[in-house]
Amino acid sequence: MRIRLLFLAILLLAPAGCVRRTLQITSEPPGALVWVNHREVGRTPLEIDFTYYGTYDVQLSREGHEPVLTSADASPPAWDVIGLDFIFDVAPFQSHSKVQWHFDLEERDGDLDALVERARELRSRVAPQVAMTSVTLGRDGLPEEVQDGDKSGEMNK
Repeated sequence: MRIRLLFLAILLLAPAGCVRRTLQITSEPPGALVWVNHREVGRTPLEIDFTYYGTYDVQLSREGHEPVLTSADASPPAWDVIGLDFIFDVAPFQSHSKVQWHFDLEERDGDLDALVERARELRSRVAPQVAMTSVTLGRDGLPEEVQDGDKSGEMNK
């Protein structure tokens, strides 16, 4: 009889409690379009629900600013770890786990000469590590070494 009463009490209390998990995403400047795990979720500032803790792929873009491509962690609070989470799931109150991410977007530099100079700097730093080769392209856009009938990109030997 006690087991039945305990089971009935658990059934009655279970719907009362749950854990709400939300991601709060902000950016400076606000208004950036956000994708989480390659799914568009809205513009900053925003708050979305999530189910699983872990690492998420995050992308932000805004006109006139450099895009942000990164990953961010959603870590559980101490009370929402395996074992304790069951207690909070059946508790007669609602728990809320809020994970906050903030991203600063850099303004896009419209100076093409500065962009070319940064590219040259990067190439000079990477050049010793990577063998640079040059290929002459023909009128059709393929390397000149490609046979006329062979468009697969294989070189003549």
